[in-house]
Amino acid sequence: MRFCTKCIMPDTRPHITFNKKGVCIACQNNEKKKNVNWDSRFEELKALCDKYRRTTPGKYDCIIAVSGGKDSHYQVHIMKEMMNMNPLLITVEDFFTMTEAGKHNIKNISEAFGCNMISFKPNRRAAKVISRYMFEKYGRPLWYVDRLLYTVPLYYASALNLPLLVYGENVSYEYGGINDEETYSAREQVFNGVAPDVNLNELVEAGVTEDELAYLESPSREILDKLEPIYLSYFVEWNGIKNYEFAKKRGFKDLTHEWDRTNHIESFNQIDSTGYLLNAWMKYPKYGHAYATDYAARWVRYGLLTREEAVHLAENRDHNLDPKIVEDFCDFTGMSIQEFYKALDKLYSQDLFEENGFGQWRLKPQYIEARRKPEKDWE
Repeated sequence: MRFCTKCIMPDTRPHITFNKKGVCIACQNNEKKKNVNWDSRFEELKALCDKYRRTTPGKYDCIIAVSGGKDSHYQVHIMKEMMNMNPLLITVEDFFTMTEAGKHNIKNISEAFGCNMISFKPNRRAAKVISRYMFEKYGRPLWYVDRLLYTVPLYYASALNLPLLVYGENVSYEYGGINDEETYSAREQVFNGVAPDVNLNELVEAGVTEDELAYLESPSREILDKLEPIYLSYFVEWNGIKNYEFAKKRGFKDLTHEWDRTNHIESFNQIDSTGYLLNAWMKYPKYGHAYATDYAARWVRYGLLTREEAVHLAENRDHNLDPKIVEDFCDFTGMSIQEFYKALDKLYSQDLFEENGFGQWRLKPQYIEARRKPEKDWE
């Protein structure tokens, strides 16, 4: 397990790459942004919007996939207020207890920008079965909803004949992953590895019917080729902190007075619901890093933290799975707390972790040291 020499991202993140000096692709791509002509990119976005702009008043021009979060607020601002488009917002709900901030924000994004919204509510019965199965077998507890987050907007765009479909950032380019080249096209996003293909026969055997698997398969290539899904982060400089500061001024609420999450380092990312946060944390037992590493690494790239400060945050926060997250996931799936932790213990990588005398799983000492003092020559 080796770590980026600039930020703290480890090489265990799936599909991430590093150069000979041990710098991760996310840091390399962040440096490339300094040479981008963002004014020119913005003009490209205008031209693309003009291509799909409807001339009839009262008609939609595009679809924006939103969650209600800070980035969603910024996306709608760009498309509605700067591009003068008339977007239809599409959101896919999860199944867990919503935070008060989450309840507010999903209403606020419609009211603040004057947009209609379609909320897709997945099959709760199937979700209970699939979420438990995918957690126990693959350590992917929210695979079902994540898969729908990628596929549902594509199906709606096709059905409503609205080819221009707008997403926020290209996670592979921004943070490292499959297909990490810079591109405005999000046509291949469904194949980026976040919610990978699963043999659907497994899910039938686990207890759902074939009819309950609707939308879990990617749209056909014929459908995809007729759509124009785009990453807004290609056209405007993407920065989560700036997006947050903008969203606050338009009514977005964070968790400051509601919940201090033990495994997070801030209060404004992925704040919509409780149990859903298990998904991001599951990178910890499998790959040795989780939410604290992800965001501390980003803040190093933004110039808001030193690498040493990021290491401290990761060491103190990454392993702390907040009890509220576990309780909410168990309440929904019907698992007992004992069953949950028994399954979780089996998912820890024996190569990366060892169990201490208190029954806690911690990174092996050599990897803690490697994060603090990373190799500088990867040749």
